[in-house]
Amino acid sequence: MSEIMVLKFGGTEGVNFDLLCQEVAALVKSGQQVVVVHGGSNDANLLGEALNYPPKFLTSPDGFTSRYTDAKTLEIFSMAVNGKVNTFLVSKFQQAGVNAFGLSGLDGRMLAAQRKKALQSVENGKRKIIRDDYSGKIEQVNASILTWLLDNNMLPVIAPIAASELGEGLNVDADRVAAMVAVALKAQKLMLFTAVKGLYKNFPDEDSWIAKLKSNELDTALQYAEGRMKKKVLSAKEALDGGVKQVAIADGRVEKPIANALAGHATWIGDV
Repeated sequence: MSEIMVLKFGGTEGVNFDLLCQEVAALVKSGQQVVVVHGGSNDANLLGEALNYPPKFLTSPDGFTSRYTDAKTLEIFSMAVNGKVNTFLVSKFQQAGVNAFGLSGLDGRMLAAQRKKALQSVENGKRKIIRDDYSGKIEQVNASILTWLLDNNMLPVIAPIAASELGEGLNVDADRVAAMVAVALKAQKLMLFTAVKGLYKNFPDEDSWIAKLKSNELDTALQYAEGRMKKKVLSAKEALDGGVKQVAIADGRVEKPIANALAGHATWIGDV
């Protein structure tokens, strides 16, 4: 088996799925083994608004932001992410001549997660306990499903929904899914594509963009990363701790986003 590359397509507005799919298709045709993990936050937000059930977000005491996922929101999230985005990406790859296979972590219990029984959220300076949330922390990746797909020349395209211990669908963070998948597959590179150039020490000051970070600088980076970027930094740390050699936080809006990142126009994290 050749070296595996795990790519995460951010679901935020601005990330260009068409450009990413074109480049991934070319890589796969050249013999590169790729696994794609995707988000879908913007599509989930839009669908929630259209259904008159707009999204709500929680902020943990540590400053991490996550989607409040009650039962209704889980339905909306699943429709948008697994129903729309996953199908769209698989269709794009099929049109490009690549035999993509769409699945979520619920399929075959590919991602097994522990449902979070209680979440702490800070609102107006006060802590609240949330007990009806369907989100989870991944505990196990069934890598054999993914290696079977790769061995049979298929491109796995993964939606960030996991199976709870009771078989419930759970909303899981796509960046952390990508990190866990990269670790399970012993990937050398993990690339997280989003709608910015990478990590900034003082966002959005362009002069504060960071080209390289060492593993031992990630704890400090968590302090100045803002909003959703905190999860990306945490995911990078989890991936590196699990044996992945390099992680990139890269711009998914530009022409040839993968080549652009590999040329150094991304925040590369690791000690290589």
